[in-house]
Amino acid sequence: MNFTGIIVGLATFLIIGLFHPIVIKAEYYLGKSCWWMFLVAGILFGVLSIAAQNLIVSTILGVTAFSSFWSILEVVHQKKRVDKGWFPKGPRHEK
Repeated sequence: MNFTGIIVGLATFLIIGLFHPIVIKAEYYLGKSCWWMFLVAGILFGVLSIAAQNLIVSTILGVTAFSSFWSILEVVHQKKRVDKGWFPKGPRHEK
């Protein structure tokens, strides 16, 4: 039996689930300007994915890289959700 697909699928599910609250907290505490942190994380995880020798590890690192890149867009969308009143404003938001 080959468990590679199940392992990568589960890891992807968990990574995406983890990034959702990370984006919310990052935007709350740091504001929209934290986008560059997700860019740096994406580049770092991308490089690690290329360097990894194990296929499963490389794939999971790649998923993490692109989840970081996607989070850049989500931080912008989160700011819009805050502006609409769907989420509370953080300490770095203009009063």
